[in-house]
Amino acid sequence: MTTASFDAFAVAAPGLAPLVAMELEGLGLAPREVTPEGVAFDADWRALATANLWLRTATRVLVRVASFRATSFRELEQRARRVDWTRVVAPGEAAALRVTCRKSRLWHSDAVAQRVHAAVAHVLGAAVPLAAAADDEDDGDDAPRAQRLVVRVAHDVVTISADASGAPLHKRGWRTALAKAPMRETLAAACLLAAGYDPAAPVPFVDPLCGAGTLAIEAALLATGRAPGRWRRFAWERWAGAPPSLLSRTIRDTGADGRATCAVPIVARDRDPGAVRMARENAERAGVEAIVQVAQGELRALAPVADEGLWVSNAPWGRRVGGDADLTGLFATIGALATGAFRAWRVAVLAADEAHLRAMRVAWTPVLRTRAGGIQVVLAGLEP
Repeated sequence: MTTASFDAFAVAAPGLAPLVAMELEGLGLAPREVTPEGVAFDADWRALATANLWLRTATRVLVRVASFRATSFRELEQRARRVDWTRVVAPGEAAALRVTCRKSRLWHSDAVAQRVHAAVAHVLGAAVPLAAAADDEDDGDDAPRAQRLVVRVAHDVVTISADASGAPLHKRGWRTALAKAPMRETLAAACLLAAGYDPAAPVPFVDPLCGAGTLAIEAALLATGRAPGRWRRFAWERWAGAPPSLLSRTIRDTGADGRATCAVPIVARDRDPGAVRMARENAERAGVEAIVQVAQGELRALAPVADEGLWVSNAPWGRRVGGDADLTGLFATIGALATGAFRAWRVAVLAADEAHLRAMRVAWTPVLRTRAGGIQVVLAGLEP
Protein backbone atom coordinates (compact mmCIF):
# COMPACT_ATOMS: atom_id res chain seq x y z
CA MET A 1 0.00 0.00 0.00
CA THR A 2 2.99 2.39 0.31
CA THR A 3 3.04 2.57 -3.48
CA ALA A 4 -0.68 2.00 -3.86
CA SER A 5 -2.55 2.53 -7.08
CA PHE A 6 -6.23 3.36 -6.78
CA ASP A 7 -9.12 3.17 -9.22
CA ALA A 8 -10.73 6.42 -8.05
CA PHE A 9 -14.03 8.07 -8.87
CA ALA A 10 -15.05 11.64 -8.03
CA VAL A 11 -18.82 11.64 -7.51
CA ALA A 12 -20.64 14.63 -8.99
CA ALA A 13 -24.13 16.04 -8.56
CA PRO A 14 -26.23 16.11 -11.75
CA GLY A 15 -24.71 18.44 -14.33
CA LEU A 16 -21.47 19.01 -12.40
CA ALA A 17 -19.26 16.23 -13.83
CA PRO A 18 -17.68 18.47 -16.54
CA LEU A 19 -16.68 20.96 -13.84
CA VAL A 20 -15.18 18.16 -11.71
CA ALA A 21 -13.22 16.94 -14.76
CA MET A 22 -11.95 20.47 -15.35
CA GLU A 23 -10.83 20.68 -11.73
CA LEU A 24 -9.03 17.34 -11.90
CA GLU A 25 -7.17 18.44 -15.02
CA GLY A 26 -6.14 21.64 -13.26
CA LEU A 27 -4.72 19.53 -10.42
CA GLY A 28 -2.70 17.43 -12.86
CA LEU A 29 -4.98 14.38 -12.36
CA ALA A 30 -6.05 13.21 -15.80
CA PRO A 31 -9.71 12.14 -16.00
CA ARG A 32 -10.03 8.63 -17.40
CA GLU A 33 -13.78 8.74 -18.04
CA VAL A 34 -16.48 11.37 -17.54
CA THR A 35 -20.02 10.13 -16.88
CA PRO A 36 -23.16 11.90 -15.64
CA GLU A 37 -22.47 10.46 -12.18
CA GLY A 38 -18.87 11.67 -11.92
CA VAL A 39 -15.31 11.29 -13.15
CA ALA A 40 -13.01 8.24 -13.02
CA PHE A 41 -9.28 8.77 -12.59
CA ASP A 42 -6.19 6.84 -11.52
CA ALA A 43 -4.58 7.83 -8.25
CA ASP A 44 -1.77 7.07 -5.87
CA TRP A 45 -1.75 8.21 -2.25
CA ARG A 46 -0.70 11.73 -3.15
CA ALA A 47 -3.34 12.07 -5.88
CA LEU A 48 -5.99 10.76 -3.49
CA ALA A 49 -4.99 13.37 -0.90
CA THR A 50 -4.86 16.12 -3.52
CA ALA A 51 -8.32 15.33 -4.94
CA ASN A 52 -9.97 15.33 -1.51
CA LEU A 53 -8.15 18.46 -0.39
CA TRP A 54 -8.70 20.58 -3.52
CA LEU A 55 -11.84 19.49 -5.38
CA ARG A 56 -14.46 22.20 -4.92
CA THR A 57 -17.36 20.80 -6.94
CA ALA A 58 -17.22 17.03 -6.27
CA THR A 59 -19.53 15.34 -3.74
CA ARG A 60 -17.02 12.74 -2.56
CA VAL A 61 -14.14 10.58 -3.83
CA LEU A 62 -14.59 6.80 -3.99
CA VAL A 63 -11.99 4.05 -4.47
CA ARG A 64 -13.01 0.76 -6.03
CA VAL A 65 -12.03 -2.22 -3.86
CA ALA A 66 -13.75 -5.08 -5.71
CA SER A 67 -15.85 -6.01 -8.71
CA PHE A 68 -17.28 -9.47 -9.35
CA ARG A 69 -20.31 -11.32 -10.67
CA ALA A 70 -22.82 -12.80 -8.21
CA THR A 71 -26.26 -14.28 -8.82
CA SER A 72 -26.98 -15.63 -5.32
CA PHE A 73 -26.50 -14.34 -1.79
CA ARG A 74 -24.19 -17.25 -1.00
CA GLU A 75 -21.99 -16.35 -3.97
CA LEU A 76 -22.07 -12.69 -2.97
CA GLU A 77 -20.82 -13.39 0.56
CA GLN A 78 -18.19 -15.88 -0.59
CA ARG A 79 -16.71 -13.42 -3.07
CA ALA A 80 -16.97 -10.52 -0.63
CA ARG A 81 -14.93 -12.56 1.87
CA ARG A 82 -12.04 -12.56 -0.61
CA VAL A 83 -11.73 -8.77 -0.39
CA ASP A 84 -8.96 -7.47 1.85
CA TRP A 85 -11.18 -5.26 3.98
CA THR A 86 -8.29 -4.49 6.34
CA ARG A 87 -7.07 -1.97 3.74
CA VAL A 88 -10.04 0.37 4.18
CA VAL A 89 -11.79 -0.55 7.45
CA ALA A 90 -9.81 0.17 10.61
CA PRO A 91 -10.11 -2.18 13.63
CA GLY A 92 -13.13 -1.28 15.74
CA GLU A 93 -14.52 1.02 13.06
CA ALA A 94 -18.15 0.84 11.99
CA ALA A 95 -19.18 0.18 8.38
CA ALA A 96 -21.87 2.29 6.72
CA LEU A 97 -23.23 0.55 3.63
CA ARG A 98 -25.01 2.32 0.79
CA VAL A 99 -26.48 -0.28 -1.61
CA THR A 100 -28.28 0.09 -4.93
CA CYS A 101 -29.56 -2.81 -7.05
CA ARG A 102 -30.62 -2.64 -10.67
CA LYS A 103 -31.64 -5.34 -13.17
CA SER A 104 -30.06 -8.13 -11.13
CA ARG A 105 -31.12 -11.34 -9.44
CA LEU A 106 -29.85 -9.80 -6.22
CA TRP A 107 -32.49 -7.10 -5.99
CA HIS A 108 -33.00 -6.70 -2.23
CA SER A 109 -30.63 -3.94 -1.12
CA ASP A 110 -30.96 -4.63 2.62
CA ALA A 111 -30.11 -8.30 2.12
CA VAL A 112 -27.09 -7.36 -0.01
CA ALA A 113 -25.91 -4.99 2.72
CA GLN A 114 -26.33 -7.72 5.33
CA ARG A 115 -24.17 -10.21 3.38
CA VAL A 116 -21.43 -7.68 2.61
CA HIS A 117 -21.39 -6.60 6.25
CA ALA A 118 -21.05 -10.23 7.32
CA ALA A 119 -18.12 -10.65 4.93
CA VAL A 120 -16.37 -7.58 6.35
CA ALA A 121 -16.75 -8.90 9.89
CA HIS A 122 -15.46 -12.33 8.82
CA VAL A 123 -12.32 -10.89 7.23
CA LEU A 124 -11.59 -8.56 10.14
CA GLY A 125 -12.23 -11.38 12.63
CA ALA A 126 -14.21 -9.10 14.91
CA ALA A 127 -17.60 -7.54 15.32
CA VAL A 128 -18.06 -4.59 12.97
CA PRO A 129 -20.80 -2.15 13.97
CA LEU A 130 -23.21 -1.32 11.16
CA ALA A 131 -24.00 2.38 10.79
CA ALA A 132 -26.58 4.08 8.61
CA ALA A 133 -25.18 5.67 5.44
CA ALA A 134 -26.83 8.94 4.47
CA ASP A 135 -27.79 9.52 0.87
CA ASP A 136 -25.72 12.11 -1.03
CA GLU A 137 -28.84 14.31 -1.19
CA ASP A 138 -29.00 14.39 2.61
CA ASP A 139 -27.12 16.83 4.80
CA GLY A 140 -26.46 14.26 7.55
CA ASP A 141 -23.08 12.67 8.08
CA ASP A 142 -22.42 8.98 8.45
CA ALA A 143 -21.95 7.82 12.03
CA PRO A 144 -18.68 9.02 13.59
CA ARG A 145 -15.66 6.91 12.64
CA ALA A 146 -17.72 4.88 10.17
CA GLN A 147 -16.24 3.76 6.87
CA ARG A 148 -18.79 4.27 4.11
CA LEU A 149 -18.93 1.42 1.59
CA VAL A 150 -20.84 1.92 -1.66
CA VAL A 151 -22.20 -1.29 -3.21
CA ARG A 152 -23.75 -1.19 -6.67
CA VAL A 153 -25.36 -4.29 -8.19
CA ALA A 154 -26.16 -3.92 -11.88
CA HIS A 155 -26.82 -6.74 -14.35
CA ASP A 156 -25.52 -9.24 -11.73
CA VAL A 157 -22.17 -7.45 -11.42
CA VAL A 158 -21.31 -6.30 -7.90
CA THR A 159 -19.03 -3.26 -7.62
CA ILE A 160 -17.84 -2.26 -4.15
CA SER A 161 -16.15 1.07 -3.44
CA ALA A 162 -14.81 2.65 -0.28
CA ASP A 163 -15.46 6.31 0.39
CA ALA A 164 -12.10 8.07 0.69
CA SER A 165 -13.66 11.36 1.79
CA GLY A 166 -15.73 10.58 4.86
CA ALA A 167 -18.19 13.42 5.35
CA PRO A 168 -19.33 14.79 1.96
CA LEU A 169 -16.89 17.28 0.47
CA HIS A 170 -19.38 20.14 0.72
CA LYS A 171 -18.72 19.99 4.48
CA ARG A 172 -15.66 22.22 4.38
CA GLY A 173 -15.50 22.63 8.13
CA TRP A 174 -15.94 26.41 8.31
CA ARG A 175 -19.72 26.79 8.02
CA THR A 176 -21.61 26.28 11.27
CA ALA A 177 -23.92 29.30 11.01
CA LEU A 178 -26.68 28.44 8.56
CA ALA A 179 -29.29 30.68 7.00
CA LYS A 180 -32.69 29.35 5.94
CA ALA A 181 -32.35 26.76 3.13
CA PRO A 182 -28.54 27.02 2.96
CA MET A 183 -26.64 26.56 -0.28
CA ARG A 184 -24.07 23.78 -0.37
CA GLU A 185 -20.49 24.88 -0.77
CA THR A 186 -19.97 22.50 -3.72
CA LEU A 187 -22.95 24.02 -5.55
CA ALA A 188 -21.69 27.53 -4.79
CA ALA A 189 -18.28 26.70 -6.27
CA ALA A 190 -19.97 25.13 -9.31
CA CYS A 191 -22.08 28.25 -9.87
CA LEU A 192 -19.01 30.48 -9.68
CA LEU A 193 -16.99 28.38 -12.11
CA ALA A 194 -19.93 27.91 -14.50
CA ALA A 195 -20.53 31.68 -14.48
CA GLY A 196 -16.94 32.24 -15.58
CA TYR A 197 -15.21 33.11 -12.30
CA ASP A 198 -11.49 32.70 -13.02
CA PRO A 199 -9.38 32.15 -9.89
CA ALA A 200 -6.24 33.03 -11.86
CA ALA A 201 -7.67 36.46 -12.74
CA PRO A 202 -10.48 37.22 -10.27
CA VAL A 203 -12.80 40.13 -10.92
CA PRO A 204 -14.87 42.16 -8.45
CA PHE A 205 -17.67 39.99 -7.07
CA VAL A 206 -21.00 40.76 -5.47
CA ASP A 207 -23.85 38.71 -4.02
CA PRO A 208 -26.64 40.97 -2.72
CA LEU A 209 -28.72 37.98 -1.55
CA CYS A 210 -25.88 36.36 0.38
CA GLY A 211 -27.69 34.46 3.15
CA ALA A 212 -24.94 32.71 5.14
CA GLY A 213 -22.34 34.09 2.72
CA THR A 214 -21.48 30.82 0.97
CA LEU A 215 -21.01 32.21 -2.55
CA ALA A 216 -18.87 35.15 -1.44
CA ILE A 217 -16.72 32.96 0.83
CA GLU A 218 -16.18 30.39 -1.92
CA ALA A 219 -15.24 33.25 -4.26
CA ALA A 220 -12.69 34.46 -1.72
CA LEU A 221 -11.22 30.97 -1.30
CA LEU A 222 -10.91 30.66 -5.08
CA ALA A 223 -9.38 34.11 -5.47
CA THR A 224 -6.80 33.51 -2.75
CA GLY A 225 -5.92 29.95 -3.79
CA ARG A 226 -6.91 28.26 -0.54
CA ALA A 227 -7.78 24.57 -0.47
CA PRO A 228 -11.46 24.00 0.37
CA GLY A 229 -10.61 20.92 2.46
CA ARG A 230 -7.89 22.46 4.58
CA TRP A 231 -10.08 22.59 7.73
CA ARG A 232 -11.17 18.95 7.79
CA ARG A 233 -10.07 15.31 7.96
CA PHE A 234 -10.69 12.53 5.43
CA ALA A 235 -11.54 8.83 5.65
CA TRP A 236 -8.47 7.76 3.64
CA GLU A 237 -6.23 9.04 6.44
CA ARG A 238 -7.41 6.07 8.57
CA TRP A 239 -6.70 3.45 5.91
CA ALA A 240 -3.93 0.91 6.32
CA GLY A 241 -0.71 2.11 4.71
CA ALA A 242 -1.74 5.76 4.46
CA PRO A 243 1.43 7.89 4.83
CA PRO A 244 0.77 9.79 8.10
CA SER A 245 2.42 13.03 6.99
CA LEU A 246 1.11 13.06 3.43
CA LEU A 247 -1.66 15.60 3.93
CA SER A 248 0.62 18.12 5.61
CA ARG A 249 3.18 17.68 2.84
CA THR A 250 0.45 18.10 0.20
CA ILE A 251 -0.73 21.32 1.85
CA ARG A 252 2.80 22.70 2.03
CA ASP A 253 3.84 21.65 -1.46
CA THR A 254 0.72 23.06 -3.16
CA GLY A 255 0.44 26.25 -1.12
CA ALA A 256 -2.91 25.45 0.48
CA ASP A 257 -2.53 28.40 2.84
CA GLY A 258 -3.04 30.58 -0.23
CA ARG A 259 -2.66 34.33 -0.44
CA ALA A 260 -3.60 36.54 2.47
CA THR A 261 -5.16 39.27 0.37
CA CYS A 262 -7.28 39.73 -2.74
CA ALA A 263 -6.75 42.63 -5.14
CA VAL A 264 -10.44 42.97 -6.04
CA PRO A 265 -13.48 43.55 -3.81
CA ILE A 266 -15.69 40.62 -2.80
CA VAL A 267 -19.00 41.91 -1.50
CA ALA A 268 -21.80 40.10 0.36
CA ARG A 269 -25.07 41.89 1.13
CA ASP A 270 -28.39 40.82 2.61
CA ARG A 271 -31.42 42.70 3.94
CA ASP A 272 -31.70 40.29 6.90
CA PRO A 273 -29.47 41.27 9.85
CA GLY A 274 -29.41 37.66 11.06
CA ALA A 275 -28.05 36.49 7.71
CA VAL A 276 -25.42 39.25 7.78
CA ARG A 277 -24.29 38.12 11.22
CA MET A 278 -24.03 34.49 10.07
CA ALA A 279 -22.11 35.47 6.92
CA ARG A 280 -19.59 37.38 9.03
CA GLU A 281 -19.17 34.45 11.42
CA ASN A 282 -18.63 32.02 8.54
CA ALA A 283 -16.15 34.33 6.81
CA GLU A 284 -14.16 34.56 10.02
CA ARG A 285 -14.06 30.77 10.44
CA ALA A 286 -12.96 30.42 6.81
CA GLY A 287 -10.18 32.95 7.39
CA VAL A 288 -11.45 35.42 4.79
CA GLU A 289 -13.11 37.99 7.06
CA ALA A 290 -10.60 40.62 5.87
CA ILE A 291 -11.44 39.86 2.24
CA VAL A 292 -15.23 39.49 2.14
CA GLN A 293 -17.04 42.79 2.72
CA VAL A 294 -20.27 41.84 4.52
CA ALA A 295 -22.98 44.43 5.19
CA GLN A 296 -26.74 44.77 5.50
CA GLY A 297 -28.51 46.38 2.56
CA GLU A 298 -31.62 46.35 0.42
CA LEU A 299 -31.36 44.86 -3.07
CA ARG A 300 -32.86 47.93 -4.75
CA ALA A 301 -30.14 50.14 -3.20
CA LEU A 302 -27.29 48.02 -4.57
CA ALA A 303 -24.61 49.95 -6.48
CA PRO A 304 -21.61 48.57 -8.42
CA VAL A 305 -18.27 48.55 -6.60
CA ALA A 306 -16.39 48.64 -9.90
CA ASP A 307 -17.01 49.33 -13.57
CA GLU A 308 -17.12 45.59 -14.37
CA GLY A 309 -17.36 42.40 -12.38
CA LEU A 310 -19.40 39.30 -11.61
CA TRP A 311 -22.70 39.07 -9.73
CA VAL A 312 -23.84 35.56 -8.74
CA SER A 313 -26.82 35.02 -6.41
CA ASN A 314 -28.82 32.13 -5.06
CA ALA A 315 -32.23 33.76 -5.28
CA PRO A 316 -34.98 32.65 -2.86
CA TRP A 317 -37.16 29.87 -4.23
CA GLY A 318 -40.79 29.51 -3.21
CA ARG A 319 -40.48 25.75 -2.74
CA ARG A 320 -37.02 25.99 -1.19
CA VAL A 321 -38.01 28.34 1.64
CA GLY A 322 -41.22 26.53 2.55
CA GLY A 323 -43.92 28.31 0.61
CA ASP A 324 -44.95 29.48 -2.83
CA ALA A 325 -44.64 33.18 -2.16
CA ASP A 326 -44.77 35.56 -5.09
CA LEU A 327 -41.16 36.51 -5.76
CA THR A 328 -41.93 38.39 -8.95
CA GLY A 329 -40.98 41.74 -7.47
CA LEU A 330 -37.56 40.53 -6.32
CA PHE A 331 -36.73 39.07 -9.73
CA ALA A 332 -38.02 42.18 -11.46
CA THR A 333 -35.60 44.23 -9.33
CA ILE A 334 -32.72 41.94 -10.31
CA GLY A 335 -33.62 42.40 -13.97
CA ALA A 336 -33.80 46.19 -13.60
CA LEU A 337 -30.36 46.31 -11.95
CA ALA A 338 -28.85 43.93 -14.52
CA THR A 339 -30.01 46.17 -17.37
CA GLY A 340 -29.27 49.37 -15.48
CA ALA A 341 -26.44 50.01 -13.04
CA PHE A 342 -24.94 46.53 -13.59
CA ARG A 343 -25.28 46.35 -17.38
CA ALA A 344 -21.47 46.10 -17.75
CA TRP A 345 -21.34 43.22 -15.24
CA ARG A 346 -21.89 39.51 -15.81
CA VAL A 347 -24.95 38.49 -13.78
CA ALA A 348 -26.03 34.93 -13.00
CA VAL A 349 -28.96 33.85 -10.82
CA LEU A 350 -29.77 30.38 -9.49
CA ALA A 351 -33.49 29.66 -9.47
CA ALA A 352 -35.93 26.75 -9.42
CA ASP A 353 -38.86 28.38 -11.22
CA GLU A 354 -38.35 29.70 -14.74
CA ALA A 355 -41.49 31.83 -14.31
CA HIS A 356 -39.49 33.88 -11.81
CA LEU A 357 -36.65 34.22 -14.30
CA ARG A 358 -39.10 35.48 -16.92
CA ALA A 359 -40.20 38.15 -14.44
CA MET A 360 -36.76 39.76 -14.84
CA ARG A 361 -37.69 40.69 -18.42
CA VAL A 362 -34.12 39.98 -19.45
CA ALA A 363 -32.88 37.40 -21.94
CA TRP A 364 -31.00 34.61 -20.20
CA THR A 365 -29.03 31.47 -21.02
CA PRO A 366 -28.82 28.36 -18.81
CA VAL A 367 -25.14 28.03 -17.89
CA LEU A 368 -25.69 25.18 -15.43
CA ARG A 369 -28.53 22.78 -14.69
CA THR A 370 -28.41 20.61 -11.58
CA ARG A 371 -30.40 19.56 -8.52
CA ALA A 372 -30.39 21.10 -5.06
CA GLY A 373 -32.25 19.47 -2.22
CA GLY A 374 -33.97 17.20 -4.74
CA ILE A 375 -35.23 20.18 -6.76
CA GLN A 376 -34.24 20.88 -10.36
CA VAL A 377 -32.50 24.26 -10.54
CA VAL A 378 -30.92 26.36 -13.25
CA LEU A 379 -28.15 28.94 -13.11
CA ALA A 380 -29.31 31.61 -15.55
CA GLY A 381 -26.73 33.88 -17.14
CA LEU A 382 -28.42 37.18 -17.95
CA GLU A 383 -27.96 38.88 -21.30
CA PRO A 384 -28.97 42.54 -20.87
